[in-house]
Amino acid sequence: MDAARTAPAGESLRDEPVDPEIVASDLVYSGRVWDVRSDTVRYGDGEIVRQYVDHPGASAIVAVDDEQRVLLIQQYRHPIRHRDWEIPAGLLDVSGESPLQTAQRELVEEADLTAADWQPLLDVFTTPGGNDEVVHVFLARDLSPVGSAHAREDEEADIRVEWIPLQDAVTGVLEGRLRNGILAVAVLAAAEAIRRAAGAAGG
Repeated sequence: MDAARTAPAGESLRDEPVDPEIVASDLVYSGRVWDVRSDTVRYGDGEIVRQYVDHPGASAIVAVDDEQRVLLIQQYRHPIRHRDWEIPAGLLDVSGESPLQTAQRELVEEADLTAADWQPLLDVFTTPGGNDEVVHVFLARDLSPVGSAHAREDEEADIRVEWIPLQDAVTGVLEGRLRNGILAVAVLAAAEAIRRAAGAAGG
């Protein structure tokens, strides 16, 4: 067996970037929000063809208040035919806007909130077998309401907002009641980050 595969992973285990030769890349479908591409890639001893969604990426926000409650929003998502619970998030679709600036804008637009404390939490590939989307997740603290509600339309017109204890959100994920992938990884990461910070502060 390959020694590299049997060595302890520990802190050294990480995703590895690969830059294979792309023999051809064709635009299959041009969409309003994202496109579909078909790439022919030289890989191993031959070539493979893969279709995927060419995604601009997104930012998402775990907003936690002073009572250790997390902000969840519920809206209709047509592909899954559910009004699922999510965290505020939005596309990286404004030219020149950083992921943090997108997160700050989306928190205002989806939750009518601003935050004085922003911490990068993690970056996540949402569906690596089907799209190239990367979501940048931020932990937002020291929250304040904005002066007026943001105008919303389409799926956001009847958005529902709930504040629940962060640990209740973790339980909802583990019990399978909250199945949105970004919400799941974000609240689990936020709970662990807050736990570690409390432990460090306590000595």
